[in-house]
Amino acid sequence: MIINKAYKFRIYPTKEQEILIAKTIGCSRFVFNRFLGQWNDAYKETGKGLTYHSCCAELTKLKKELVWLKEVDSIALQSSLKNLADSYTRFFKKQNKAPRFKSKKNEVQSYTTKETNNNIAIVDRKIKLPKLGLVRFAKSREVHGRILNATVRRNPSGKYFVSILAETEVQPLEKTESSIGIDLGITDFAILSNGRKIDNNKFTLKMEKKLKREQRKLSRRALNAKRNGINLLDAKNYQKQKRKVARLHERVMNQRDDFINKLSTEIIKNHDIVCIEDLNTKGMLRNHKLAKSISDVSWSAFVSRLEYKAKWHGKTIVKISRWFPSSQVCSDCGHQDGKKSLEIRDWTCPVCQEHHDRDINASKNILAEGLRTLVLA
Repeated sequence: MIINKAYKFRIYPTKEQEILIAKTIGCSRFVFNRFLGQWNDAYKETGKGLTYHSCCAELTKLKKELVWLKEVDSIALQSSLKNLADSYTRFFKKQNKAPRFKSKKNEVQSYTTKETNNNIAIVDRKIKLPKLGLVRFAKSREVHGRILNATVRRNPSGKYFVSILAETEVQPLEKTESSIGIDLGITDFAILSNGRKIDNNKFTLKMEKKLKREQRKLSRRALNAKRNGINLLDAKNYQKQKRKVARLHERVMNQRDDFINKLSTEIIKNHDIVCIEDLNTKGMLRNHKLAKSISDVSWSAFVSRLEYKAKWHGKTIVKISRWFPSSQVCSDCGHQDGKKSLEIRDWTCPVCQEHHDRDINASKNILAEGLRTLVLA
C-alpha cells in the first residue's frame, strides 16, 4: 500500500540559517495575510473569491515591487497561497471556519516547501533544504520513499524541526487471528478485554508543581517589564523564562506522544480487530471537574493513531456507539440491572453471580458489541 508518511527530525541551523528561516516564515506570513485581505475584499464586492492561479500571477508582480520577497524560497511563498486556497475550499464545503490572519505571536511558526529537482535530500548527517543549503540534523531513522515536501518549524522553546513528507510503501502485518476490546479511562489509560490495565502516566500532573513555579516567575517578569515600560517582545528576561516554560510543556507533549505511539503500535501488531467506543471527547471536556484529566490522557490522539496504523497494516478498527451501556451490562449473561454510578468500581451480577471489575467488564462488552456490529455489516 502506497501512503504519505511524515518523518520528523530536529535540526541545528547556524545563525545565518536561523535568520533566513525567520525571514522565510515572516515572508510566508506576509503573503498569506496580504492575499487573505484581497480575497475577503473581492468576495465582499463581487460575491466571488480569488483563485490560486490569479494569486500566483499577482505574487510575481509583487516581487518586483517588494524586492525582499526574492531573498527567501519562492516555493514557500507559493505554498502559503496554496494553503490559503485550500482553506477557502474547505470553508465553502463547511469543513472548517473561515481562514484568519496569521500573527507573529503564534506559538509555532513554520513554512512549507516542495521537493523539485532534488532540492530536498538527505546527505550523510545533514539535510539539504531550498535556500538554506545543508543543515545539520539529528538523524534518528532513515527516510524511505520519494520525498514530497518539507515543513520547517520553530517551536516556542526555540528549537527547530523539519517534517519530511515522503511517499512510501507499507506492507500489511501478519495476521494474528486475535481481537481486542478497549475501554478508555482516566484512572487507567486503557483497559483491555484480556484483563490487562495500562497505567495512566499523568504526564502533566507529574510536571505540574514545576510548571506552576516557572509560570509564576514568568508572570512576575511580565509585570516587571510592564512597570518599566518595556515591550514584552524586547524584555530579555521575560523571553528567556518564556522559553523555559515552553520547554517544560514540550517535554510533557513528547512524553505523551511517545507513550501513545508505542502503545498504539503494540496493539495493532498483536490484534487483527480492535473494538473501541466512539467517545464524544469535546462534550466530555465541558465537565470542568474532569476536563484537565481528559485533556492529559489524549484519547483522541490515541484513537487517531490506531485508525491510521490499522489502515496502513491491513487491520480493522470497529467503533461502537457512545450510547452503548458497556459498563451496565453483565458480560457473562447480558443482564442489565439499573444504572450504576461512577463510584461503583466492581459489582456482582444478581442473575449469574459473576463478580465484575467495572472497567474490564466494559471492555469485554465493547469487544462483543464490536464483533457483532462487524458481522452485521
